[in-house]
Amino acid sequence: MPQLLQIDGCIGLSMLVDRTSGRCIVTSAWRTDSTMRASAEQVKPLRDHAAEMLGGSPEVATWELAVLHRDHTSKPEACVRVTWVQTDPSQVDRIIDVFRMALLPEIQEFEGFCSASLLVDRTSGRAAVSVTFDSVDAMQRTRQHGAAVREHGARQASGEISEVAEFDLALAHLRVPEMA
Repeated sequence: MPQLLQIDGCIGLSMLVDRTSGRCIVTSAWRTDSTMRASAEQVKPLRDHAAEMLGGSPEVATWELAVLHRDHTSKPEACVRVTWVQTDPSQVDRIIDVFRMALLPEIQEFEGFCSASLLVDRTSGRAAVSVTFDSVDAMQRTRQHGAAVREHGARQASGEISEVAEFDLALAHLRVPEMA
């Protein structure tokens, strides 16, 4: 993390961990697309070393942060539910609008809500929604309501839910401004 944060344009890093399966998602955030692309050669050895230490191989994806809303800073025991959605690339703006105007107001009322973000890949039509909770208990108590909100949102946005997974928030050092 210290090496990554020293690279021009890097504004943060987060790490999600499923301690049962061993799956990790490490996300870096960049001030601009051009600073991210310019850093590629510096980041690759850091990413490869991290993957080696974690015993896996990296899968790299580039996402646009379309929406970010924080209620408060995450706590040490925070957890994250991530939902991946697939739609036609022409419908990505629709997903953003549905998330921002219909889903986010409902999600932020969840017990233990900390923050939510929507990442999109306009080329493939993929989207990822992450909702951070203060604790595992709070996340678990929202599972049923969360499923209903997800299904309703996917129908409204002409998307198909491809996966839902829950993680511990192992590292939260993203200094990204509010984008709700």
